[in-house]
This record gives sequence, structure tokens and C-alpha cells, in this order.
Amino acid sequence: MKMTLRWYGSKYDTVTLEQIRQIPGVKGVITTLYYKQPGELWTQEEIHALKEEVEAAGLKIEGIESVNVSDAIKTGSADRDKDIDAYIKTLENLGKEDIHMVCYNFMPVFDWTRTELARKRPDGSTVLAYTQEAVDALNPEKMFDSIAGDMNGTVMPGWEPERMAKVKELFELYKDIDNEKLFENLVYFLKAIMPVCNKYDIKMAIHPDDPAWSVFGLPRIIINKENILRMMHAVDDVHNGVTFCSGSYGTNLENDLPDMIRSLKGRIHFAHVRNLYFHSPTNFEEAAHLSSDGSFDMYEIVKALYDIGFDGPIRPDHGRMIWGEVAMPGYGLYDRALGAAYINGLWEAIEKASTRGI
Repeated sequence: MKMTLRWYGSKYDTVTLEQIRQIPGVKGVITTLYYKQPGELWTQEEIHALKEEVEAAGLKIEGIESVNVSDAIKTGSADRDKDIDAYIKTLENLGKEDIHMVCYNFMPVFDWTRTELARKRPDGSTVLAYTQEAVDALNPEKMFDSIAGDMNGTVMPGWEPERMAKVKELFELYKDIDNEKLFENLVYFLKAIMPVCNKYDIKMAIHPDDPAWSVFGLPRIIINKENILRMMHAVDDVHNGVTFCSGSYGTNLENDLPDMIRSLKGRIHFAHVRNLYFHSPTNFEEAAHLSSDGSFDMYEIVKALYDIGFDGPIRPDHGRMIWGEVAMPGYGLYDRALGAAYINGLWEAIEKASTRGI
């Protein structure tokens, strides 16, 4: 595996490349052109400039998260082929710059949903959290307002103010889109982009829906083993793969995370490793990466990735806000650095136990 950290770019991220380079074992970043809108073309010149900036800091771009998929593609509206053409050209430009992994999602309206961005834990740290009761009591048009004050002056992915200002219009776009229609539109998109992915060896890694159930009545399809395997069979190409996010799939406690990993051998192109702590099946909060701090057995998750021969990029996912840091919620430096060290430690122990026959 290749240990990485997500980085939003020097104009948007509170964490610097210099700081990332100092985290033991982190050799690369997962990054993006954060200012690009869904459906917009990424030029080769823009990608090259980003690549040069990262490499000048002694790091490597191990993948992109995300080249966002437009609502026209997700809903199958009249503009989808135009947007798919732009997406294909973007993938081509990434391939020309020797970038071979793209994480993306196919979630309607909200890329992810949390009801709190700064829930205080007993140790004084703050974390992202979700409570279904809070969602049920909210008008979806007011969702952004309920958390905007806790963004620490940052712009969070999927919650851009310009997009959130159109929430009512977005819900209207999806009013006739159910799970089956959304799945059909995903397959249409994947079949259209596979030729360029094959040409440039670009591995598409779909991110699971978060949480793994319907929110505000919106369709959710990337939520469990059954649905993922259906997608794999519908577009049976090694470049059609997944981002295995333990925190997103893990929102549904019925998902057996190590089993899911083993069932997707060869199709996991990227891994997000994080832990959650559950107060109830629909009331959870982010935890430190350490197994004992949350509800997941992180050893078994990392071991499953090792057992299937996973050799792609991996990153610690949402971190706590600790030690007085003020940053994009979930994406500060300190706790993610601790997470990277912890995952590296687990991997080393598993690898040595395996090679020594312990």
C-alpha cells in the first residue's frame, strides 16, 4: 500500500505540503483542482501545474479526489453527454500527466451528510457526527445553515455555498430519480468512460454513500456488498472499482467490512481507513483511528486489505480536531498524522507476522 494524505491545494487547505512531507511513511497526496465545478473540463496545463507543485515538495500525486460528477450525469438529463465528454477529456489529461486513480461519488444533492461538525467528546476533541433524529427534524433546505457556523471559515467538499443555495432546485432535479434509475445512470456513465480509462490505465474508484441509507428520501445505491457487486458485474472492467471507505460503509452496522474487502479483491483501487463510535445504530460520531476508541476492529480491516494484496493508495480519513487546531472539520493535520502512523504500524505488524509465519 501507499500511505497518503488528502490535500485540497495551497489556496484552500490549512495543512501544507511541507507538513505532510514530515509525517513518517507518507510519500504522496490525494488531491484535486478544488475550484473546478462538476461538468467543467480540467486542462492538462492546470493538472501539470498542480503536479509540479506537489513534486517540488518531495511528494507524488497518487490519485485525484474528486473529479466531481455533474447532476446532469446523475439524473440523466439533456446535458449529460456534454458533461461526460468533458469528463472523458479530463481523464485523458490526467492520464497524460501520469495520474492513474480517480475517486468520485454518485450521491444526489449532498455528497455526505453530518448533523454536527464539532461534537465535543469526553477528551475535549471535536468530531463530525450524525443523528438521524436531527435529520428527521430538519427541512433539507436548511441543512447547510445548521452546520455552516462550524466550518472554521473553510469550504467543505460537497457543501459549497453556491451549490447549497440551490438545494430546492436540486431536490426538484431528483424528484423522479429512484435507486434503479440512479443505478442505470451510473452504468451509462461508466460504460462511456471505460475506453479512456483502459487507454490510460485510469482506475475509477467510486466512493460509498455516506451514510449508507436514504437521507431526506434521496436515493442511495453504493451502500453494501450486494449493490457494489452488482455494479462490478454491470461494467465488468478492472478499471471500474471502488474506494473502500470503512467509515462510510461502516455507518450501516450490518455491513461486514473485512468480508466486503475480501469479496472485492482486485477491484479496490483506493482505501479510506477510519473509525466510528456508535451511540445507537443511527447516532454515531467520528473517532480516533485506534480500534479501542471506536466501534470497528481496525486490525481486521487493515489485515483484510493486506490479505487481498492491496497495493494502492490508502489514507487516514476524517480526523478529530485536537490540540487547539483550527482547520476544515475532519481534515486537520494532527489527528490524521496520528492515524497515518497507526495504520502504518498495523500494516508493518501484519506484514511481519505474515512473512515470519506467526
